[in-house]
Amino acid sequence: MKKLLFLTVFALATAVTYAGGYRVSLQGQRALAMGHTGVAVVNSAELGFFNPSGLVYLENRLNVSAGVSAVFSDVVFQNDEFGQMARTDSPVGTPFYLYASYKINDWLTLGLSAYTPYGSTVEWEDDWAGSHLVNNIDLQAIYIQPVASVKLSRYFSVGGGPIFVTGGVNFNRNLNRTLTDLEGNRSNVTVDATGVSAWGWSGSMMFTPTERLRVGFNYRSEIILEAEGGEATFSNIPNSPLTPFQNTTFDAGLPLPAEVSVGLSYQLMDKWLFAFDYNQTLWSAYNSLDIDFADPSIPDSENIRNYKNSSIYRFGMQYDANDMFTLRAGYYFDESPVQAGYFAPETPRNDSHGFTGGLSLNVNERFAIDASFLYIRFDEVDASYDFYFEDDQAVPFGGTYKSSAFIPGLGVTYKL
Repeated sequence: MKKLLFLTVFALATAVTYAGGYRVSLQGQRALAMGHTGVAVVNSAELGFFNPSGLVYLENRLNVSAGVSAVFSDVVFQNDEFGQMARTDSPVGTPFYLYASYKINDWLTLGLSAYTPYGSTVEWEDDWAGSHLVNNIDLQAIYIQPVASVKLSRYFSVGGGPIFVTGGVNFNRNLNRTLTDLEGNRSNVTVDATGVSAWGWSGSMMFTPTERLRVGFNYRSEIILEAEGGEATFSNIPNSPLTPFQNTTFDAGLPLPAEVSVGLSYQLMDKWLFAFDYNQTLWSAYNSLDIDFADPSIPDSENIRNYKNSSIYRFGMQYDANDMFTLRAGYYFDESPVQAGYFAPETPRNDSHGFTGGLSLNVNERFAIDASFLYIRFDEVDASYDFYFEDDQAVPFGGTYKSSAFIPGLGVTYKL
């Protein structure tokens, strides 16, 4: 029973840690087409996410940007030693964004942003080799942020505002590697938490020393998500005093780490714009996850994750071909925060390379259609999770992971 209780605790831990281990960088079609650079690029209301201080430099009084992406991902697991192989069969994810800004006067602009930096689905094959760690997981999180942009001088502005986060998670895994009911159905647990909310904030600056050069800085604070009263449902449990599982609730807290971004853009002649962003996510704040069960027969648990800070290096360019078409392309390198021995299949990601492109079709002076695509190639990795226990013995689970994703996106930009 002690063994199964521990596994249940770990199941709930991995359900929530998915939000920490996976970051979806799809917060604007124009920025995404340029390698997701935007900290020092002034071309749309997408600044509401990338650098609110830059909104005051937009020429039009009203600016609106909205869009959605379609995430097609594929993960293959293989362990030649044991003859194991599995592939995810995940539905298409659809992260979205909506930004709006309104210029009050020459030195003040106000705005409202809504975006989904965490939101994806992973579904492995039923009863695959790692089903004792995860079968499927579905995470949804929406960030809503009112922002203000203030021009302090001709060359310098500041901006930011509070962030409200709301979302939920649903997660399923088998209780262990062998337990079944009398009909042979694998025993499993599903955890579900909805209506989880929290507050954070962001602050930004933009420096424009010349008409062609901009330098930007943006900080997004750590946000603590507190899941209170989430539901844990057990299925296919054998009728035995050794398996006294019953449905219960749980509380858990998870830090979404702070992000620091700096960037610069340079206008070369009249048609070319080059941009570079450096992002660092302070994952070192994510050392462990504590789970508190309402059922006193299930012990509380502390689950060590030991993530490390990670960096992203982004490069992008934009070319104004003519009055109708604006072309964009970019590249980025994204470091994984997961350390050796902590590679869990509910977040099957490693260091990755992102290749991007896209364009804007300027229908008229006020309205444009923005399109982008992103291909992500994750480095193939031989990795393991070394902290799964049965009978008080560690049973590592590992193999080779091959991952990739293709993400087309479509958006619109309106200005008045």
